Amino acid sequence: MSGKPNERVERVILFDGVCHLCQGAVKFIIKRDPAGRFRFASLQSQAGSQLLQAVGAHGESLDSVVLIENGTYYIRSAAALRIAKGLRYPWPLLYGLIVVPRGLRDAVYQFVAKHRYRWFGKDETCLVPTRELKERFLEEG
Repeated sequence: MSGKPNERVERVILFDGVCHLCQGAVKFIIKRDPAGRFRFASLQSQAGSQLLQAVGAHGESLDSVVLIENGTYYIRSAAALRIAKGLRYPWPLLYGLIVVPRGLRDAVYQFVAKHRYRWFGKDETCLVPTRELKERFLEEG
C-alpha cells in the first residue's frame, strides 16, 4: 500500500492533528497494533478530507476521532470502541461497553472532547510522524 487516499485501505483512523490528547491516542494505538492494521490521517489533511468525502461523512460535524473501516465510518464512542477491539489484548475487552446506550457513551465522549484542548493542550500544526512511522500515515494528495 502506498498510502494514497483513493486506494483501498481497510482501517483508517482520522484524528485531530493539533490535539495533544488525540496525538497521544495515536501513539498509544501504534504501540498496541504491532501488525499495523490501522493507518492514520489527520482530520485537517487533504487525505482526511478525501476519505470523509468518499464515505459520505463530509457534512457531519467531525472534530475528534473517526474510524473508517471497509467503507463505513464510525464516530465518537463507536469509533473509540471499535479501535479498542482491533488492538492487542486486553484492550478488545473494552468493546463490551458497546452494550451501554450510545447516547450515554457519546455524552461522556463529547464531554472529554469538548474540554480536550484545555485539559491536554494543542499545537499550532499537525503531528508529523517519525521516519519509522511514516508508512502508517496516509500521504497528502
